[in-house]
Amino acid sequence: MEALILEPSLYTVKAILILDNDGDRLFAKYYDDTYPSVKEQKAFEKNIFNKTHRTDSEIALLEGLTVVYKSSIDLYFYVIGSSYENELMLMAVLNCLFDSLSQMLRGRRKNVEKRALLENMEGLFLAVDEIVDGGVILESDPQQVVHRVALRGEDVPLTEQTVSQVLQSAKEQIKWSLLR
Repeated sequence: MEALILEPSLYTVKAILILDNDGDRLFAKYYDDTYPSVKEQKAFEKNIFNKTHRTDSEIALLEGLTVVYKSSIDLYFYVIGSSYENELMLMAVLNCLFDSLSQMLRGRRKNVEKRALLENMEGLFLAVDEIVDGGVILESDPQQVVHRVALRGEDVPLTEQTVSQVLQSAKEQIKWSLLR
């Protein structure tokens, strides 16, 4: 009997999903072409939700993929990897994402919930980008992720700022130039 020997790979995460308590997508980032169309992705997400929303476990094998998940009030967080992926690595990504969001939203609520998450979607996008890039795990320390998201949030280019942010920045610059 021949053993299947797989080449080691840095590409460990296939997808990160956040669904609400009805199984509808709030956030989804797929890192490969396992589900190339939005229709296939939504069907996969419904399948995952139906299999996991009533269980208390943290891991599932579904459609040849390893799925680790966690729920919080009205949200379900999923990190998906291949069937041969290390579950502990995937769980580290999930915990980092959940803990980072909890710290970023701490001032608003005690737990991560749908409304607070929707109000801070830019923070979610930045946090996910700091944790995983192209399926490669970059960071698993929530403190570092929160720190980097805070730094990136302060240095917004002028072209991406809202009108009120630009006006506020101009007021600050005028105030400081007058006080010199």
